[in-house]
Amino acid sequence: MVHQHSLDQTFIHKTTTHEYHIRWTRLGKTTSPALVFIHGTPWSSAVWQDLATSLSTHYNIYLYDHPGFGISPPYRRLVDAADHDKVDLDASLVLRAEATAALFKHWDMASPPHVVSHDNGGLVSLRLLLDHSITFASLCLIDVVAIGPFGLPFFKLVAENEGVFTAIPANLVEGLVRAYVKSATCKSLPKEIEDMLSAPWLAGGMQGSDKFLQEMVQAHYRDAGVLENEYARVGGLSPTKIIWGLEDAWIPVETAQRLKKALNAEHLVIIEEAGHLVQYDQPGKLALEVGLWLSKHSKNEI
Repeated sequence: MVHQHSLDQTFIHKTTTHEYHIRWTRLGKTTSPALVFIHGTPWSSAVWQDLATSLSTHYNIYLYDHPGFGISPPYRRLVDAADHDKVDLDASLVLRAEATAALFKHWDMASPPHVVSHDNGGLVSLRLLLDHSITFASLCLIDVVAIGPFGLPFFKLVAENEGVFTAIPANLVEGLVRAYVKSATCKSLPKEIEDMLSAPWLAGGMQGSDKFLQEMVQAHYRDAGVLENEYARVGGLSPTKIIWGLEDAWIPVETAQRLKKALNAEHLVIIEEAGHLVQYDQPGKLALEVGLWLSKHSKNEI
């Protein structure tokens, strides 16, 4: 059985248009340096379980599920949806970053946290830094969605044929979800891990299926052009490391070098025999690289 940390606390954030209920938890000593893990799509804080546990002896760790992911319920619209379809589409990531910025402020950490992000959690963390002026002690980006062009061909296929995909019975969508999850690693995922990562998108039958397909449509319409114009500032705002799986089938490894240059990142490491989910393909090598990075930028803290 796969062990998961219990997200035993709830943060409620309300704006004029939306309400968010974000489930989160904290590990380690409150006197240790703060470290926040940010997950991407279609994942949850579950992808950080082993890494967070191994680092919790030295860091004050924060884990959370974005609204609509893991065990956090989807955000709730407080206004007529017809007026906000496009906002919810492009940019659920903009809204996600706003909610995460509010969560960071709620945590009221004594000193700037270290941040480790994966997948489109990378865009969220960059928005925190550039749009919301959240200060980081360091930033580590792992196989992140951050620089265009975005999207797998599958995203385009779903977005252009949304009616067809939403008509597919839930039991057949389950096959799509599982295939999508399995394509994120270059090694075979243990069945229990596959089940854990797929479960949030399969719960509730058709409702879970619709949620998964909606995320695919959103991914196709993603746009970070304005944000990318600010990327040159990142290296000066926070020391930044990029880690990438050599066999990433979702985002080509060549993207890592482009991103390093765009962000003025300090360091880039390519991990062999690893796909998009380095957490499961090479957990030991990932832990080593993240640990070395955090140690380098925590010398006066630990």
